Amino acid sequence: MEVSSLVRKLGHELAEIRERSLKSILFKLDHNLVSYADLVHEKVLFPNLLEWFNFPIVPMKEEVLNFVSSLIKHPPAAQKMIGIGAVEFFSQLRSDVDPNLQAIIDGIMDGLFLLPSEIPSSCLSGCYQTQSQPSVDQPVLPQEELLTGYFGQERSHMRQLEIPLKRTLAKCLKFSTFPWLTLTSTDRHILSSNESSLRSSNQSLIWNTCELLQDVIMQDFPAEIFLQRPKIVQSLLSLLNLAFGGDGRHRLALQAVSCLRQLCIFLRSRLNFHRDPSFFSTEQGTTSQNSSISYCEEARDAPRSQNPSPGSSSPRPSVIGRTVQRPRGDGQDWDAASSSGNSTQANADSRISLRSPLDAGHTDLPDIENEDTLELQMKQFSLPQFCVSILENAIPLLRTGSRRMTMEVLELLVEDLYLIDDAISENVWEDESLFGLELKDKLLLVLGLLGETILYHKTNISAEQPEVMMVHHRMAFVSISLFTVRLLQTLLPVEKASKVLQKSLLSALFLLSLDVPFSLEYPSIHEAVAAYLEQMSSENYSIYKQASEAAYSIECTCSFMIEVHKKGEKNLTELVELADQALHSLPYHQHLALLQESIHICSNISKSVQADPLLHAESQKVLLHLLAHPLLNVKAEAYRCCLEVVKDCLDIRNVAESVSSICHGVHFLLHPKVLYEIAAFGLQEEKNEVNSTAKAILMHLLKGQLVMTILTWNKFLDALYPIIPVLQGYADTKEELGNCILTLSETSSDKGDGILPRTTRLRAALRLLFSKKHLVRSIALKHLLFHLLNEEGASLKRPCLHGSAFTSISNLFIIEGAIELKLDDKMESIFKVETIEKLYDILTSDAVDIVLRKSAAEQLAIILQDTNMHGIVKKLGMVEKVLAYLSECVHVNGKVMESIVLPCLTLLRKLIYADSDVRLSLAQQSSLLLLLFRVSLIFQNDQAVLMEATVLLCLLLFDEVSRTDMWTKSISNNGPALPAFSLPVAVVRRYHLPVKITAHHIVSPNSIVVPLSSECLSMKPVSDMLKMSWNLSWYHGTENLLQLKNYEKQAETFLDTLKLSSEDILILKITHTTYGLQDCLNSIIQAVSHRDVKASLIRLSFYALNDRLALKCISGSCQTILKSIVWQKAINRFLQVLPASAEDEKLLVDVLRFLNKLCREQRASLEADHIMWILKSLLKNKSNSLLGLLVRPESQVRDETDEIQTAVRQQLDKELIHLFNILLFCSMSVTDREGLELAGCFRTELALKLLQCLRLTDAPHFYGLPSLERTLRGMVHVTALPDWSTYSTTTEPVTICKKYLTGLLEVISSFYVEWGGNAMSFMGKGVTKSTVLCLLHLSHEMMAQAKDTDWVSLWSLPYNNSEDQVPSHLGLTWLVPLWVDRDPEVRFTALGIGSALTSLEIGCIALAESCQNISGGLWGTVLNIFLDQSECSMVRREAAFILQNLLVIPIPTEDLKDCVWQGPCVHDEETGLSQTGKPALKALLHHCQFYKHLIQMVKHCYLGCYMFDVNSAKEDNHIIEKSGSTDFDDSLNLWKVLSSQSPSSHSQSTSETMILSVSPAPGSVMELQAAVPTNSTSFIPETAVNRLMAQGHSDTTTTASPSQHDSPMSAAMSKQCAVVTPALLSAVCSLLHNLLIVTPKDTGIALQRDLLTALSSLVSANLVERCVLKLKAPLGNPCHTEHVKAQVLLLLQYLSSVSRLLKSCLLVDSQLVVQDELLKPLLRNAFMILSIRSKGGLDAELISALHETWVDFFNLLTTLLWNSSQIAFPFVVAALASHCTAVIDTICDCIHLSTTHPALYTASLQFLSVLLNEEGRRQLQDKQSVCQDPTVSFLLDHSEECQASMTQLTELIIQVCERKSSKDVLKEVAVNALLSLLAVSKNAQKYALEVDLIGSCIEQMKHIHAQLNLDSLKPGKPQKKKI
Repeated sequence: MEVSSLVRKLGHELAEIRERSLKSILFKLDHNLVSYADLVHEKVLFPNLLEWFNFPIVPMKEEVLNFVSSLIKHPPAAQKMIGIGAVEFFSQLRSDVDPNLQAIIDGIMDGLFLLPSEIPSSCLSGCYQTQSQPSVDQPVLPQEELLTGYFGQERSHMRQLEIPLKRTLAKCLKFSTFPWLTLTSTDRHILSSNESSLRSSNQSLIWNTCELLQDVIMQDFPAEIFLQRPKIVQSLLSLLNLAFGGDGRHRLALQAVSCLRQLCIFLRSRLNFHRDPSFFSTEQGTTSQNSSISYCEEARDAPRSQNPSPGSSSPRPSVIGRTVQRPRGDGQDWDAASSSGNSTQANADSRISLRSPLDAGHTDLPDIENEDTLELQMKQFSLPQFCVSILENAIPLLRTGSRRMTMEVLELLVEDLYLIDDAISENVWEDESLFGLELKDKLLLVLGLLGETILYHKTNISAEQPEVMMVHHRMAFVSISLFTVRLLQTLLPVEKASKVLQKSLLSALFLLSLDVPFSLEYPSIHEAVAAYLEQMSSENYSIYKQASEAAYSIECTCSFMIEVHKKGEKNLTELVELADQALHSLPYHQHLALLQESIHICSNISKSVQADPLLHAESQKVLLHLLAHPLLNVKAEAYRCCLEVVKDCLDIRNVAESVSSICHGVHFLLHPKVLYEIAAFGLQEEKNEVNSTAKAILMHLLKGQLVMTILTWNKFLDALYPIIPVLQGYADTKEELGNCILTLSETSSDKGDGILPRTTRLRAALRLLFSKKHLVRSIALKHLLFHLLNEEGASLKRPCLHGSAFTSISNLFIIEGAIELKLDDKMESIFKVETIEKLYDILTSDAVDIVLRKSAAEQLAIILQDTNMHGIVKKLGMVEKVLAYLSECVHVNGKVMESIVLPCLTLLRKLIYADSDVRLSLAQQSSLLLLLFRVSLIFQNDQAVLMEATVLLCLLLFDEVSRTDMWTKSISNNGPALPAFSLPVAVVRRYHLPVKITAHHIVSPNSIVVPLSSECLSMKPVSDMLKMSWNLSWYHGTENLLQLKNYEKQAETFLDTLKLSSEDILILKITHTTYGLQDCLNSIIQAVSHRDVKASLIRLSFYALNDRLALKCISGSCQTILKSIVWQKAINRFLQVLPASAEDEKLLVDVLRFLNKLCREQRASLEADHIMWILKSLLKNKSNSLLGLLVRPESQVRDETDEIQTAVRQQLDKELIHLFNILLFCSMSVTDREGLELAGCFRTELALKLLQCLRLTDAPHFYGLPSLERTLRGMVHVTALPDWSTYSTTTEPVTICKKYLTGLLEVISSFYVEWGGNAMSFMGKGVTKSTVLCLLHLSHEMMAQAKDTDWVSLWSLPYNNSEDQVPSHLGLTWLVPLWVDRDPEVRFTALGIGSALTSLEIGCIALAESCQNISGGLWGTVLNIFLDQSECSMVRREAAFILQNLLVIPIPTEDLKDCVWQGPCVHDEETGLSQTGKPALKALLHHCQFYKHLIQMVKHCYLGCYMFDVNSAKEDNHIIEKSGSTDFDDSLNLWKVLSSQSPSSHSQSTSETMILSVSPAPGSVMELQAAVPTNSTSFIPETAVNRLMAQGHSDTTTTASPSQHDSPMSAAMSKQCAVVTPALLSAVCSLLHNLLIVTPKDTGIALQRDLLTALSSLVSANLVERCVLKLKAPLGNPCHTEHVKAQVLLLLQYLSSVSRLLKSCLLVDSQLVVQDELLKPLLRNAFMILSIRSKGGLDAELISALHETWVDFFNLLTTLLWNSSQIAFPFVVAALASHCTAVIDTICDCIHLSTTHPALYTASLQFLSVLLNEEGRRQLQDKQSVCQDPTVSFLLDHSEECQASMTQLTELIIQVCERKSSKDVLKEVAVNALLSLLAVSKNAQKYALEVDLIGSCIEQMKHIHAQLNLDSLKPGKPQKKKI
């Protein structure tokens, strides 16, 4: 019955649906409608059952738990539960449920722990197969809470289940746990012993254990083991608590910190290793994902032979090692006797074809894992747990008060931070899982601790502290703050910051935001702080923003003061802008000189008529802001400065001056806005110092007509007109200013003259009648009288102006009460237009009775309350009509009209109130003003009419000051809109107005808002910020401020709040990195004690760490200081003077430690001069240099009885080796001759010293592991560089190499061979890996330096000193166990040695002889490795190179017994036939299904960079092609160093040899090339097996008839496969190249069957182009760019390999290539690659690789046209047509490279010649026919795009032909190309004629002819002359 839908509904959001689904399932189970066996296959069931308890509503808890309890009784269900983290889930759920349910959970837990041993292995592996295979087809499970992956095991030695490299589905994790690694009992004992030592009470033992962990254990064991078995880590974390203890216990905490830091580094390296597709292998078994030891079904299940004699088929050949029979328990028990080949007695079922060392180590594993793995896995640390544990335990140590401790802990935290970035997702804050919630709580606690620590160090900086402690606290504050922000950036996106509200963290961020020295030194970090603060606390962020604005204003103030005092012409626009910004901070610094300068600048700008109007406006804005400043003393000073300017400019003495323009200096005040500000606000200021100054200014201006020019006076009057209403409010008879104001309305003569125009005076006189002062109104009446008497037609108007008429005029407009001036402005009107028109007709009709007209007027007045009707009546002429009626009324005969005056006045008032334009025009009509005045007189007893007339006059007289747009752009952004008529408060208060109106400008519109309130300023962080900002701005930066010798004296003029304290200056000195570094270096130079130097070194380390945290490693101050002479002076004595005492040695350790840190961070940017300086210092006096410290005299070694002395010297050795390794790396960048010589001498000298170190150790069985591992790591670095042995003046390179070889073989013999190969144990793995890598490097150095091939024999080990009667010669057999080592890097390197040795014929023979006793021999062993699909690509790649090299030696075509090299040997049991030579090779390849394997490899190759991307939080179970941001594994970096020195980019092998001719012949040794890993995918190929098996030379092992189950190949093909990378396929191409030559027919057939097509179409040019574009415009992390570069290099190398293979195919059989499905995409790809531009953004290495790829593609195309032109030429032309211009440009580039890259030059021109020749042949054949497709001729001559490029190409070729010597072979190539070009292209012919090529040729012919004639005249035998 189908239950899938019910299972899915168990995860539904609605509880009811979940409950019904569960009941349905339980019902079906109860009635046997479904079985538990059916439910086991429902994958969604298990996560849904766990998720049941995560919903808000959780019904039926008991039923669900009982269901789970029943379900897990079925083994597959139990396994799936464990796999999704059920153990962890139920462990945490238990505490949250009722006691009765806890018992059920306990039963579930027991069921999960007790896995039955009879679980079928197929079932178990099936459960996890999809997880460990990175397949794109695998579905993603929907569970949310996949925390860790556990797997089961049998209690016996059942095969360990694979754990995939996991990225969990939990939201909060990017990476959880590493693949499980099993351990031998020896390894477990070592870890247990060390863990016990760490828990000892003996301090010395703990110290030594930590040293051993760092120097040996962590070098040998993979870092993840310490998480999987976390007791050592837990012990180290507990040791951190000793940091606060006395009695030297803090030293143990430092040791623990150092161990944890190293572990973090190694964990990161291991994470990168697991991400590296080149080292990914699927077989984990007893090893791990990084091993390829195959625990195949046959090895596990096949019965053992009944005869345990040496003749039995051993699972692993033991050609070396002890043959002890007892199990030793150290992982070597499976090392048995050698196989002699006599296997006929063996059981047929146990015979396994192609037995090789790969099958070793799996049948007898009695002690590899006899422990409870499941229990161990439950206790392991996940990577996130480890990271957070370090944070929790290490952060409290930041408050110890110890500088060294703080430094070391911060360095640990930085390394931990990198791991956190790889392990924990930013989604941790939303993860609601149990694990996620716990992780979030811990992170919140950590952030709180960090906040408290920052505050602790901030608050402890005070004058009470000694300076040394203040320095420490500040350094710690800065570094911890940087780390905290980086941690936030790693874990907490800014948009999620509101979820984190830790009070202490918030306070710390607030302090950081206001820390000016910090923000200047680390601007990007400060920006991040501000961003987080904005999200976390709006209040604090608001304070920060206000303080920032004030600080910016302070900066503008100081900049303004600097600029204004500069001599010469000034940028006034910039000055005004600065002054405007500076005003905001005036209340804080009160630097009043700013006001004076600003006002003077305003004055100067106003003098210039030509000045920019915009500049005038901006300067006026500054002036207005000053005059309206809210701070009283600032405002008073502004007015005072203005008055000073006015006095100076209007001084009576200036009249006598010839320069009359002095008075123009007051023009800045002569603007209505300025005068309005002074009149409306300055005059009414309560404080006398402001209003008295304002009065004085106005007095000087009003009285200044005589001292002003006419221009100035008129300008003043123009500015005065709009503000007269305001000014008249201050009219008074008792004050001087008031009297001056009264004179404005006065008519001074009978002619009507006055200060103001007549109309303006009339308005002013009428306006004064509204004054609140009776005397002023009385004077106004006198001023008005002139206008009334001189009015036109005054005699015909009422009233008659006699004495009694003026008795009450002065109080005429002083009316009690006031009317509202509000109109209705509704959107819709209720009145009709027709109604208004009728009423208007009635009003204006003379025939209508006056009463009706009055009624019509009254109705219209009511209608006009609606402003929408105003337009209609104005169009009808209402205004003019009303004015006419009013005029008629005041006429002597107008009494009849009196009745309609009131409604007419009302009509007019409403119209002009609403319409400012009408009001403006009427206000300037003096006749109207007088008319209204007369109306008021006539109706002075009619209160209603008087009120309307008075209001009308008020509207008209105060019109100018009602226009707010004249004074400011907007009154208030937030306030209500002003009505149509509004007056300033200054007017409303000083006049008696008859209207109720809204007043505006209560405060000045020009007033500015001060950014900081007094409350904010009282906060110390804010005031400190502004104080620091002021000083830094005033002294133009930190450098100038710190250079002041007497700050106190310089700052005397500042306010006390602006003066820096001694603590402030100290903070500046410490925070400013450049000053701090200089100070430290000077302290070192002047130091008189060790302590002083150590203190400075710690400070230097802080600065280096800060640059690292702030991501300033390349552009930071540390990099800058390295360029200074002070740096060299400070460090020089430590590089040249040897330590003379124990204290000196301790100090030297500290110096070297810092030097190493610095050089490591700066190694990519260290300049050659610095490297050469250090090298010179080291080589200056070899006997007393630091190099000599590596090798101590024996007497000194014997004297080291003191433990402390011993520890110091070990540390010194460690730091020395570290320094030398970094210098070796950096020396690669040196290019000049002297530098190269120095670097070479250093390498050889160091190599000799290291050799001495190796020789000085004790007997091989008693090596001192720490010193040995250090020495070997140094040897790895030195031997990685080319020609490292060639710079000795006393020893030959070959001699040095031989000594190295002897020493290294002795080490490998002692550590590996004599113990039978410790392939399963990790102990000593560091020595093994380093030794093997040194041997690989050494093989290439010996190849380069040896003059013959005798050196190969030196690689053989001597006779075995075993107890056997007959000694055996080991030869090269020591290599074979290394090929099956647990570590893929060891396997890869050991096979690399094999490929290096087999590059010579003698090496092939020697290695083959050494493998005689191995089943399958050398051929079978290597072929098995190559075809092992569970093996990683790097290992298989080296196996391919060995096979390639083996094929170089001619293989006999038949069985020749006397032949030295017979090739492979195979034997068939059924027929009894034995074959060698080529037949055996063919049979071997056929048996292995070799070519089917290759097709599968190509089809499933993946081209990305990483196995997975930790930066992708979303879980997916397929490989993601996305670059990450971490470095490659160190061992690959070493390999890359070695590889990058190769001048050739063709070879990709450690020692690739290709047969370069068609006939088999020994090839030449090619150079080493980089092996940079890329991504890949995996596949599961299926194939049948053949019955033949490979044999060595003396092997005659037979096999039974074929069986699908008997061959390891079938097992291998059925298992999951490791990824295939382009690097591996490049090696496959080289191998196919040699196979094609050795067995052309078979290989050709195989290639024709899709293999060649698949190879040629694998990498598209589009992919390469996209990567190249990324490199040309890099974005993001530099590491990502490096990885993209590595990817491009590999892709280009692959394309080169494929093109060379295709070329060989063309030479052997062109039909292999000339196929439509292969040729078309190939040509399209080829021309796209040739179109890539090599210029602009690519480095030398990439350009070189691209050029090599071009060479190979040009050669391929040339060969294609030579061999198959008839078929291929149309395809070539069609493909070329799309890229013609780009390809021609590329050929031009190649011609330019004729000197530096002649091969590219030759290849490109040969291709051009052949192409054009074929085009010429086509033209001869197709003269009569019409070609449809574009031809080459058409492209060259008629394509517009190609014309410019074509001309350039012709020009370049002609230049080469003319400039090159006739003997130069390059000229011949150019001549051939030119001939072909001229034969085909008419444009080329035209250009040749233009440059007179014919004339030039004739001249050359003449010269040659003359030379021949001269030669013929010489006596002697005529000789043939080669021209």
